[in-house]
Amino acid sequence: MSDAQTKQDQIDQGVMDTLRERDHSVLAKQVDSLACSHNDIIELLAHYLALSEQEDDELFDDWFDSLSKEQHTVLKVFEVYRGQYERQN
Repeated sequence: MSDAQTKQDQIDQGVMDTLRERDHSVLAKQVDSLACSHNDIIELLAHYLALSEQEDDELFDDWFDSLSKEQHTVLKVFEVYRGQYERQN
């Protein structure tokens, strides 16, 4: 197994541990280290929610595929948080 794959597996395991414990520290570290502004994140999430509510899957897929690794990280963390909060209610 490559070092990159091992590191990704460790990150994924950390995310799963975080979900079980409802501790957001691992996820927060992933997002806190990103070089983006609050406005960048708000704009990304607004665009994500608006496109995901439309029925044009191709438009969403094209937009999603063009995102940077950092933007994918933000969306992954957002979905994890959202899933936790939806299960609480």
